[in-house]
Amino acid sequence: MNFKESSQNFAEFSASSADYPPLHFQTRYEGAMVMYASSEVVANYLNSHGGWFHRCAQPMKVEPFTEQGYILTVGKFGSFGYEVEPKIAVLFDPPEDSLYRMYNVPVPNDPTQGYAVDYKADMTLGDITWDDAAIKGKEQLIKKFGDRPVPESLTQVQWQLHLQVMVQFPKFIYKLPQNLLRSTGDRLLSSIVAQISPRLTSKIQQDFHSGHDLPLPPKGGSHFKAVDIHASPNPDLAEEKKEDIDMSPIKAA
Repeated sequence: MNFKESSQNFAEFSASSADYPPLHFQTRYEGAMVMYASSEVVANYLNSHGGWFHRCAQPMKVEPFTEQGYILTVGKFGSFGYEVEPKIAVLFDPPEDSLYRMYNVPVPNDPTQGYAVDYKADMTLGDITWDDAAIKGKEQLIKKFGDRPVPESLTQVQWQLHLQVMVQFPKFIYKLPQNLLRSTGDRLLSSIVAQISPRLTSKIQQDFHSGHDLPLPPKGGSHFKAVDIHASPNPDLAEEKKEDIDMSPIKAA
């Protein structure tokens, strides 16, 4: 299955129940981080994801899935007396022109758990200068290299993530206002991504710089933010914002 076909299972799940159709939740994020090495060095590191992905994805459970993918168990979340433990199979496409693409496919030999996931993430690499990086205290940071060579160029890693989930709730859940369920689900997704993405970004930075005997960038060397899907010009993504209620993780990954 390739990137274009990865949403087919998601669409099939959407049409699977006419009486109590699954509810659709989604969120989008984007971010960036700086690496103290050329994009060629960073690309070689990212291409060897069989090592760093296991280390950086912890404490999520990671299982090998083909040579280009992994099965992730994110954690257990729920509300209204209903809980779900998301598990997804993700694949890494070979990079094309410094573009890295990651997406999910159906988990093999795994019966439906009442939900479907459509996960897509893109990551691009670009060379930047020290001045372009706009790092505060640059002179002091460069001193931390000591006798190690200071790279002439750095790498800016930019990423985008789009996550959609459909959940087939038990019948009693549908007695609640659907707008309330939808806004609560969107909030839950944002909470999950907010926990995972900054943590994964930080761990990748730490793992890369530690493995290459390089000083670690300061906290300002990475950032992420939510993209407001409610303001999207695409009518399929635009939804009226409703009042949120709490939908907390039962057990965070």
